Amino acid sequence: MLQQQGQPPAQPQAPAPPQHQQHHPQAQQPPAPQQAHPQQAWAGAGGYVSPIPVRPTHLGHALASEWTKIRSLRSTIWTLGVMVLLTVGIGLLASVAAGSEREMDPLLGVGFVGVLLGSLCVITLGVLSISSEYGTGMIRTTLTACPSRVRVLTAKAVVFFTLALVLTTVATTLVALLDTAMLNGPAPTTDQWLRATLGAGLYVALLGLLALAVGALLRHSAGAISSMMGLVLLPMLLALFLQGESVKDIQRTLIEYSVPSALATLYDIPFLPTGPTGWTPLWILAGVTAVVLGGAYAAVAQRDV
Repeated sequence: MLQQQGQPPAQPQAPAPPQHQQHHPQAQQPPAPQQAHPQQAWAGAGGYVSPIPVRPTHLGHALASEWTKIRSLRSTIWTLGVMVLLTVGIGLLASVAAGSEREMDPLLGVGFVGVLLGSLCVITLGVLSISSEYGTGMIRTTLTACPSRVRVLTAKAVVFFTLALVLTTVATTLVALLDTAMLNGPAPTTDQWLRATLGAGLYVALLGLLALAVGALLRHSAGAISSMMGLVLLPMLLALFLQGESVKDIQRTLIEYSVPSALATLYDIPFLPTGPTGWTPLWILAGVTAVVLGGAYAAVAQRDV
C-alpha cells in the first residue's frame, strides 16, 4: 500500500508480550539431618574431630594389650629363660648322673627336681605380672584404656597361664625325651607320659596363676612373692620340726598335701605312700586356684586403684 504524502511511516506493531506464566515453586524441604558418626557427635559445638576410627573394644583387644606388655618386658624373658634352663639343665644333669647302667623306675622321675625349681620362677613372674603395675602406677593407665576391671584381670590370667603352660610343657617334654633316650628302665606308660609332661606343665602354670591371684589381692610384689614361697616351702619345713607321736597326723598331712609332694606324685615318686595319687594333686590345686582367683575378681571390682 502506498503511503500518503506527508504522513510518517507506520510504526510496526510491537508483538504482544507473552502471557506471564505464574510459577508456584514447591516449598523446599530442609535436608534430612544425617546421623552423626560417634566421633563427630560433639563436632557441632566446634570441637575437634579425631581421624582415628572409633571401634567398640572387646576381650581380644585386652588380650593383645597384655600379650604386648608381657613379651616386651625384660623380666619376662629372663625369668622364663631361667625357668627353662633350670628345668632342662637340671633334668639333663640328673640323667647324666644316674647313668644308663642303673635301672630307673619310674624312668621319668629324675625330671622332678628341675621342674620344682623352675616353678619358683613361674610363681615370681605370676606375681610381678600384676603387682608391678600397682607399684609403678601403670594400673591407672591400664584401667583408663580398659575400664572393665574384670576384662583386664581375665586378659592377664589367660595370657600368663597360656604362656606358662606352653613353655613348661615344652621343657618337661624335652626332659622326658632325654630321660627315655639316656636312662635304662621300664618304658613309661601313656598315663605316666602325660602326667610327667602335660600334667607337670598344668601344675606349674596353675601355681603361677595362683600367684597372679595373690598378687591381685595383696597388690604388693614382695608380700605376694613371700606368701607364695611360704605356701610352697613352709609345709615341708614345718613337717621336719613336728616330731612326736601326738603330731604325727599333722606332720603326715603337711607332707602329703605340700606342693613338692604333690608335684612328685605326678612323677610317681610321692614322698609318702599315703595321700593323693595320680592326677588328684592337679585337681586339688585347680580348686584352690579357682577360689583365690574368685576372691581376686571380687577385690579388683570393688577396690579403688
